[in-house]
Amino acid sequence: MIDRRSLLADVRPLRESTDFRRLWMGYVLSQIGGQMTTFAVALQVFRITGSSVAVGAVGLAQAVPLIVVGLLGGTLIDSVDRRRLVLVTTVLAAVVSAGFAAQAFAGSGELWLLYVLAAVQSSIAAIGGPARRTFAPRLLRRELVPSAAALTMVSMYIAMISGPALAGLIAAAGGLKVCYLVDAVSFGAALYGVSRLPSMRPQGEAAKRNLGSVLAGLRFIVTSVPLRGALLADMSATVLAMPIALFPAINAERFGGSPRTLGLLGTAVAVGGLSGSVLSGPVKDVVGPGRAMLVAGAVWGAALAGFGAVHGLAATLALLAVAGAADVLAVVFRSSIIQLATPDPMRGRTSSAESVVGAGFPQLGNFRAGLVASASTPGVAAFSGGLSAVAGAGLIAAALPAFVRYRHAEPPASCPPPDAP
Repeated sequence: MIDRRSLLADVRPLRESTDFRRLWMGYVLSQIGGQMTTFAVALQVFRITGSSVAVGAVGLAQAVPLIVVGLLGGTLIDSVDRRRLVLVTTVLAAVVSAGFAAQAFAGSGELWLLYVLAAVQSSIAAIGGPARRTFAPRLLRRELVPSAAALTMVSMYIAMISGPALAGLIAAAGGLKVCYLVDAVSFGAALYGVSRLPSMRPQGEAAKRNLGSVLAGLRFIVTSVPLRGALLADMSATVLAMPIALFPAINAERFGGSPRTLGLLGTAVAVGGLSGSVLSGPVKDVVGPGRAMLVAGAVWGAALAGFGAVHGLAATLALLAVAGAADVLAVVFRSSIIQLATPDPMRGRTSSAESVVGAGFPQLGNFRAGLVASASTPGVAAFSGGLSAVAGAGLIAAALPAFVRYRHAEPPASCPPPDAP
């Protein structure tokens, strides 16, 4: 008989590490605030322009600096006290949220200002996010790092579900300016969690802030089978099958275009992701994370192919929930592989690369979906994208058998010098 408790997310990281518990709780509250700002920016841009293209351009304004700063910022993370760096980026992010609130209180209708604030916010996150991800391997026993990654996903999906709902209520009662203000205040919880951490200077030789360090980080990723496999698997799944851009068209084609059903499509993915992260207990017992990530990616693709083929609302929502659950498990395996297969002096650069792949390439996937849909139909775009993701997982397994066989081992004993030529 299956012990139901073994299915639930492993909460030992929260029990065993006071530092990690404070960090996690502060992150949850801050993420909820961040989702409120995401909701408010999209709604404010739409109110100003009445254009979905203008709303989509917010994502472009965020993606470009995230990729550029993310590729270069890893060297900074590997050269300074990461705790202090996260404190600085958290304060700066709070200032940007206060800027959003100020322009809303002033009644500004300047579209360019919203785009600039969104770009600055993304640039800060491109450094603060990867720096924060280096903490777990320093605060926890190695065997608890996958569980910590799952708990981080739990917090993200809690925010994705509760943040927009709270923002809707607050915006209706007090306006978008209050949403922005709540976000700015929520950074206080994140600051408290980080401020209580010990110093987090890179162990060993710190990276030098030059092009050689950037190239050394890229060289390390390319030559490391587990890192190369994990990032390729993620890119394959998101670029080939990301479905979010298809939701409005599929909603209009199949369900009459109601905003309520459109909201259900996005919610189904988030509910699946939350379910997958809450029921992630078995993750701690997986001995082959590379194979598991490819399987999760294939399930993601198969579910989205089904999403493209079915027409009933119940089946559509169920398949999107399965895709969301598979996606969150793939991310958990990706994060644990990257954190545990990387020596500490390199973690900033590999975490930055993970951030670029995890946040930037889904935008390319949405663009691909839109192009295919315009040349065929939204259903064909979803179906073909899902099958392509399944095929991509199979090709990676065939091309990188060492990734399929990968097991978490002892900490890497050495790595190329941070600024090797």
